[in-house]
Amino acid sequence: MTTTASWDDVQRRAAVPGSAILNAWRAERESARAQAQVSNATYSPEVMEAFGVVPGAAGMCVSATSAMRVAAVYACVQKIAEPIATLPIYLYKTDGDTADKLPRDDLWYKLNEQPSPQYTAASHWEGVSIAQLLRGDAYTWIRRNANNSIRELLPLPWGSVSPIRQSDGSVRYYVSLPDYGINTWLEPAEILHFPGFGFDGLKSMSVISHAARSAVGNALAMDEYSGKFFANGAHPSIVLEAPGVMKQPQIDQLQAAFVKKYAGMENAHRLPLVLTENVKAREISLSAEDAQLLEARKFQVVDIARAFGVPPHMIGETSGASAVGAGYEEQGRNFIAYTLQGHLRRIEQELNRKLFPRNFGRFIQFDREALIEGNSAAQAAYYRAALGGPGTGMGWMSVDEVRKRKGLAPKGGASGEIFDPRTMKAPIPNENPATAA
Repeated sequence: MTTTASWDDVQRRAAVPGSAILNAWRAERESARAQAQVSNATYSPEVMEAFGVVPGAAGMCVSATSAMRVAAVYACVQKIAEPIATLPIYLYKTDGDTADKLPRDDLWYKLNEQPSPQYTAASHWEGVSIAQLLRGDAYTWIRRNANNSIRELLPLPWGSVSPIRQSDGSVRYYVSLPDYGINTWLEPAEILHFPGFGFDGLKSMSVISHAARSAVGNALAMDEYSGKFFANGAHPSIVLEAPGVMKQPQIDQLQAAFVKKYAGMENAHRLPLVLTENVKAREISLSAEDAQLLEARKFQVVDIARAFGVPPHMIGETSGASAVGAGYEEQGRNFIAYTLQGHLRRIEQELNRKLFPRNFGRFIQFDREALIEGNSAAQAAYYRAALGGPGTGMGWMSVDEVRKRKGLAPKGGASGEIFDPRTMKAPIPNENPATAA
């Protein structure tokens, strides 16, 4: 144990001027501090969870960063974040029950193209979804000009924001960004707080720390185990049998020699196994399925997908699926209705209550119809029903409205009318359209 000399001890030992004595004393104290080490430090589960580091059932520390190293987690987050980032956001004005889309303005540009000089809108919304899923909450700073107009919507790193409830029940958001020289607090009206599931007024429940902690921990452990197996040559275990009794030094030498020549990927299948002194090698059977933990890994993929609300087939797990074709289509519709819809609604409500406080005439909404843009069959069926027609019924969109959505110029005339079977003439059977009046 190292001890630091007191001031009197140093004075008695050193016959040097006072300033030198002081320097010597300081040097000895610094040396003692450098030798001091903190070991076996333990932290409470609450502290570990506050920093997003929680051990899973398999003993692996599960955090937002480590979880994204699991392919299934990465794929689930990607499948939720990317569709949200691709949806256009429109501003509407309403008078009663009718909503009219407003023309593009500066706020539209910030929501759809560039919220801040450092970010595109797609990167912003992807970051919001990633933070919601992995951390529980996402934050964006509404930075305003002197005239109260919005200068930028600045995404904030999750770890830089601390919501603290005050004694009067209100909440303050303390923001610390040392790299930018920012250390301040914000009122709720100055920050967009996008909560995840289970919001309690301060924080939400993240998928990683609640629903998928054990599954992610198991997946990390299996990845590490498989990696070590293949690093050792991915070769079945070998038992070396000697006819007589071997002393421990001989055993150690034989093991070391065997490992040096045959273990590791660089030595796999490189040299033939040559044994002398009547030593025999016996293989312990280990199937490839056991080596790769296939069944267990498949189960973890399904378990992680379940926690995120993503159909397993969307992240590549189709081996155990009984539904194909139409079944996949139904799962895709359920994913939009029961997974994406909740995320979109939470974002919309936060935008509306912070950007248009108590304004009942304006609101923001994602264009959910854009989710079928990549599905030509679904688009055709949707617009066919929207246009209406004989045998289909009343329409609710005109041909020109459909053309406008597809970026085409209007045709005018009858193309601007909505089909009504009560007033429009049905086509005569077998009539040549070219000669019809």
